[in-house]
Amino acid sequence: MRRVLICLSPLALAPAAPLAAQPAAAPFVVQETGQGYANLDDAVQSIRMGTGTILIAPGTYHQCTVQAGGTITFRAVQPGTAIFDGEACEGKAAFVLRGASSTVEGLVFRNIRVNDGNGAGIRTEMGNLTVRNSMFLDSQEGILGGEPTGQRIVIDHSTFAGLGQCDETPDCAHSIYLANRGSVTITNSRFERGTGGHYVKLRVPTVAITDNSFDDSKGRKTNYMIDLSEGGTGTIARNTFADGPNKENWSGFIVVAAEARTYSSAGLKVVDNVATLAPGFTKSPAFVANVGRDPLNIGANRLAPGIRMFEQR
Repeated sequence: MRRVLICLSPLALAPAAPLAAQPAAAPFVVQETGQGYANLDDAVQSIRMGTGTILIAPGTYHQCTVQAGGTITFRAVQPGTAIFDGEACEGKAAFVLRGASSTVEGLVFRNIRVNDGNGAGIRTEMGNLTVRNSMFLDSQEGILGGEPTGQRIVIDHSTFAGLGQCDETPDCAHSIYLANRGSVTITNSRFERGTGGHYVKLRVPTVAITDNSFDDSKGRKTNYMIDLSEGGTGTIARNTFADGPNKENWSGFIVVAAEARTYSSAGLKVVDNVATLAPGFTKSPAFVANVGRDPLNIGANRLAPGIRMFEQR
């Protein structure tokens, strides 16, 4: 059994996001023009339908932005020190993204809450999205959204902690909740101390969830680690999972097609993962539960005593 290695970025090791310096007078600089702006939204609007990179200085920002077009990279000058705290645009998220494509690198999103219970660091509504080396903390949701096209979403070397809810509104929120007709790739990332809902909930045809850490030992009122709500195929491999004792739904780590069979799950590969139970966990969950009827490809996974490999529901 190959040992799972989670590569921690410098951001993942940074303990002190609240200690970031105060923002500079013009902390948002469009790299291509050298022009600085006091407000992020002004920098975004300057790019309009073009292509540009916005460099974000260290600081804590009570700002949000809507990207309505173009191809924009949002990049922290120093990863982990550019913090977007508590502000949501359109009652949705700190970043509402509906351009041609978006890239987010090295940013921190925290304390995002809105009335409908879906306050997120990022709301993706259009265009491909890449998120690298970023943190999503203590909000209703981390990343939410999608579009009914072949949208491609990639999340790498990022941290999701203190996210999710099922108490504030009738519908739950989750650490990651994405839907599209393309793909979602999640790699080298950490999920921990969820506060409701699922850690990863996807409604997509193709997934790659590899080399991540899911630690629910300090979670509360959480549900599944991975919920492929409408099926889907691809790979779930080399992840580590630790189920906690304070779950709302403990019945499965990975659950396939619990709500619909929109996408084929035939050949979904689940292999080389490690799953354990935190102290105090006395139930017997299934590692993979399949509500659909497509045959899955479940290979060798290392499971702690008390975890059943498979359940057909």
